[in-house]
Amino acid sequence: MVPGPTFPIIVVIVLVLFILANAIRILREYERGVIFRLGRLIGAKGPGLILLIPIVDKMVKVSLRTVPMDVPPQDIITRDNVTVKVNAVAYFRVMDPQKAIVDVEDYIYATSQIAQTTLRSILGQAELDSLLSERDKINQELQKIIDEQTEPWGVKVSVVEVKNVDLPQEMQRAIARQAEAERERRAKVIHAEGELQASVKINQAAKILGETPVGIQLRYLQTLVEISSEKNSTTLFPIPIDLVKPFLEKWTKTES
Repeated sequence: MVPGPTFPIIVVIVLVLFILANAIRILREYERGVIFRLGRLIGAKGPGLILLIPIVDKMVKVSLRTVPMDVPPQDIITRDNVTVKVNAVAYFRVMDPQKAIVDVEDYIYATSQIAQTTLRSILGQAELDSLLSERDKINQELQKIIDEQTEPWGVKVSVVEVKNVDLPQEMQRAIARQAEAERERRAKVIHAEGELQASVKINQAAKILGETPVGIQLRYLQTLVEISSEKNSTTLFPIPIDLVKPFLEKWTKTES
């Protein structure tokens, strides 16, 4: 059977569609295309419509968005010989698509490996107390070192955060005892300071009352009112010596 006149047209249309499918690329705003022509780098293009030469040009798509990457838990021995397990998260993005494709085979995997080794190296030089209390300082140091190592690949590491620090059970109990002892110490110091301030005020009040006998009498009457307000079966009334002093002097003179 001899093909009809429409057969060549169909072949041409299919061939044109195939060429267009391999020649036209559309990149989003956050994407760039690294173009290789016959194996040679000719540059990065995008976003928008990209025209390629079929068979001759090859394009590798690269995303410029920030990538959050979990750093797997690492077993670390701190400077004071405490074994902890630490994981982290790193945020990075591609700044130079050409370097990210040409200078390193897999920039995501390479960045992950650099983050893991740097995490073990930096935290291994820190003591446990600084690891728990100086988290911001350690995060900044991690970000700086990892970013310096990924910069030749066109990758910018913007943030590195230590997420969890898992301590052994015995170390958790030791830290809990230390915190409890610290709270008790603060409580005793506050109590002692309160006693000191109260004694100073009582001393000042005693000096003021000693200078005014009428004040002593008023304080005595106030004390009686406070005692009488209590529901006690037995009440003791303290009698100032000044009240009975005249009677004692008169009795002494009579005896002499």
